[in-house]
Amino acid sequence: MAFKDLHEFVAVLEKKGLLHRVTALVDPILEITEITDRISKKGGPALLFERVKGSPYPVLINAFGSFERMSLALGVQQLDEIGARISKMLELQELTGGLLDKMKFLPRLAEMGSWVPKTVRRAPCQEVIHRDGDATLDIFPILKCWPGDGGRYITLPLVFTKDPETGGRNLGMYRLQVFDGKTTGMHWHIHKNGAENYRKHQKMGQKMEVAVALGGDPATIYAATAPLPHGIDEMLFAGFLRNEPVEMVKCITVDLEVPAHAEIILEGYVDLEEKRLEGPFGDHTGYYSLADYYPVFHIQCITHRKDAIYPATIVGKPPMEDCYLAKATERIFLPLLKMFIPEIVDINLPLEGVFHNCAVVSIKKSYPGQAKKVMCAIWGMGQMMFTKMIIVVDEHVNVQDMSEVWWRVYNNTDPKRDFMMVDGPLEVLDHSSPLPAYGSKVGIDATKKWPGEGHNRDWPEEIEMTREIKELVTSRWQEYGFGQGDE
Repeated sequence: MAFKDLHEFVAVLEKKGLLHRVTALVDPILEITEITDRISKKGGPALLFERVKGSPYPVLINAFGSFERMSLALGVQQLDEIGARISKMLELQELTGGLLDKMKFLPRLAEMGSWVPKTVRRAPCQEVIHRDGDATLDIFPILKCWPGDGGRYITLPLVFTKDPETGGRNLGMYRLQVFDGKTTGMHWHIHKNGAENYRKHQKMGQKMEVAVALGGDPATIYAATAPLPHGIDEMLFAGFLRNEPVEMVKCITVDLEVPAHAEIILEGYVDLEEKRLEGPFGDHTGYYSLADYYPVFHIQCITHRKDAIYPATIVGKPPMEDCYLAKATERIFLPLLKMFIPEIVDINLPLEGVFHNCAVVSIKKSYPGQAKKVMCAIWGMGQMMFTKMIIVVDEHVNVQDMSEVWWRVYNNTDPKRDFMMVDGPLEVLDHSSPLPAYGSKVGIDATKKWPGEGHNRDWPEEIEMTREIKELVTSRWQEYGFGQGDE
C-alpha cells in the first residue's frame, strides 16, 4: 500500500504492534536519544514521544529501524521486490525487434507516466502559516542528540533546491544545525547535488531559494536518501516506490514545490556569501564529525499541519535506524549495479561499514583479473566512489554471511597479489583519511585464483560432505536424539 502521510504510517505501525507510545514527559536534549539508542540496539519498535518539554508536538523516531518496518514503509514484503521491479523497467533498455515486440512495453511506459508528481492547490502542510517575525523554529521539539554536539539538529529534513540552469528539482537529506529560531546550517557535502546547485547559484549570482519538508509519506522520506543517477527526479522515484504520484503544492514565499502531505515546511533561502561554523555532530560513523564552515539557511515562512508530528532520527554507533535505510538502498539498487557490472551476483553493505566503508560483492568469474576490474568499476559509479574497502568473492559465496566472507579473505588472499590500493575521493565524514574527503581505498580479491593470475600451484578443493551422507543424516536426525530445530 502507498501511505498518504506519516499519520497513516503511524496508524499501521501501531496496528501491527510495531510502535510504542511514550506518554511520560521527556526532554529533547539528550534524553530522547538515550531512550531511542537503547531501544534501537535491541531491535525494538518505532517510538512516538507524546509529551516533549518545550513543544506541543510529538516526536516520531526509529520509524524505519528494522527490516520489517523498512519493507512496510515501501509497501513490500521483502525489499528485493523493489529491485525486481527495477529489473523489469531496465528491460526497456533492450527495445529490439519489430513493432509488435516494442508494443509489449507500452503498458510499462504508461505506468511510468503515472508516477509523475501531481500539483494540488490546497494541502494539509499549509493548514497553519507563520510568516516573518512569527516564523520561528522554537515551537518544535528539535533534538540535541549527543553531549558533544554543537547544538540542536533537525535530523530528518527533506531539502528541496532547484538547478538554476535547467530548473530541475533536487531533493536531498542534509542535517540542519539550529543556530537560532530563524537560521540553521546547511550541511550539504561537496559531492552532493544540493551543493552543486549552490555552486551554480554562486556562479550566476542568483538568490538561492530553499524549502525543507519535515515528514511526508515514508517513500518520499526514503527517496531523499536514495543515490539516484544524476538528473533523475527524486519525486518521480518516490512515485515509482508508491505506485502512485506524490501530491505536491507550491510554497507560499519561494518558487518551489513540496509534498502536500508533509508535516512541517520551512521556506527561505541560503545566503550565497555567508558561512558559519557548523558542528561537531555525533554522526553515523559512531564518532563526532568535526566542525567546519557551511552555508546558512534563513527561514522566512513556516507552515505545518494542525496535528503535526515532528519526525526525527538519531545516528551513532551501529546498528541504528539509518542502517536499515542503507540496507534498503543495497537491495533496491542491486539491479542497476548489475546493469553496469553484469558479472555481479550479489552485494552486501555491512551495517558496521555505515554506508561507505565496506562493500562485499560476489561475481561470476570468467577471466583472470576480473575481480580487480569489478573493484575499479564500482569506484567509478556515483556514491560508490566513496567505498573504502571492496571485498570480491566467487559467485557461490553468501555475501550476507560475514563469517564466511572473512574466512574466504583470510584463506584465499596473498596480500601482495590480491590487495589493490588506490587513491581517490572519500566520504566527507571519514575522519581517518590524512586529507578531508580524499585518501586511500583498498580492494581485496578473495576469489579462487587462476594460473593466469600468477598462481601456479594447485588450488585445493573445499571440504564438503557427500550428498548421500547429508541426506542419510538428515533422515535419521531424530534417531540420534536431537530435536528438529537442532539441524
